[in-house]
Amino acid sequence: MPGETSPLLERLGLEPEARVMIISCDQLGSNHAANMACYEALRDGLATTASLMVPGPWAREAAARYRGDDVGVHLTLNAEWDLLRWGPTTQSPSLFDGDGGFPRTVQELWENADVDEVRRECRTQIERAILWGFDVTHLTSHLDAMPWRPEFFDVYVELALEFALPVRLPDPSAERAIGFPVRKLAAEEGVLFPDHLVQVTAGGIRATLERLLFELPAGVTEVCARPAADTPEARAATPDWAARVDDHDALVHDGDLRRLADRAGVLLTGYRALRNLQRGAD
Repeated sequence: MPGETSPLLERLGLEPEARVMIISCDQLGSNHAANMACYEALRDGLATTASLMVPGPWAREAAARYRGDDVGVHLTLNAEWDLLRWGPTTQSPSLFDGDGGFPRTVQELWENADVDEVRRECRTQIERAILWGFDVTHLTSHLDAMPWRPEFFDVYVELALEFALPVRLPDPSAERAIGFPVRKLAAEEGVLFPDHLVQVTAGGIRATLERLLFELPAGVTEVCARPAADTPEARAATPDWAARVDDHDALVHDGDLRRLADRAGVLLTGYRALRNLQRGAD
């Protein structure tokens, strides 16, 4: 909220008025086009972090490309696309729909999933990412399935504490719709998270950043892109492929955005800095 100070800024050693942005690439591992685009955005573009869908069909290829980048685990309990399906790594019965993969909607997931199976599946996803060599920096939740349901939120916080990882949480403005104070509850447990989360507008990450860079409040704000390379695979499998291709172009090739960030005085960071704070490595 305007006028409030950010304890996170102080812990990061920054001034109270500092404006810091995390630019995240979601759905690494979902397909080859996403892997190409996410790593290019991290290494040659504006992105500062990414999150891996461990059950994704291209997750192992993402692991093979990994070079110590700032990558978290995108805890995945849904498979919403019609033509590209993925399912639980644990083969847990309550996490399958009738089509051989995860449920397509979060409502279906919430109505049918056993919480113990959710816990086992999410822990397995984190452990598998670590086994593959990822220096996991944070946790996020695919389709926000975890923080929007109390019993799933409890698992989310439990795993964040078990693995000493910060998390992505919905923006404070969403808490009325959620129905319980997710940010307060996570903070009371000692879990770190960005101060703000900005949803990407219909114009994609390019339009969102053009608007946001000069309106950014003090604190740490995360904004999420879903970049993909323009390939036949992306066009065939991903319903919103054109928006994902534009996200990739904006993050990697739009020099105006980088100059705009510099001119606005916005600092860019990833989740590794938050993880180090949570682990007392500051």
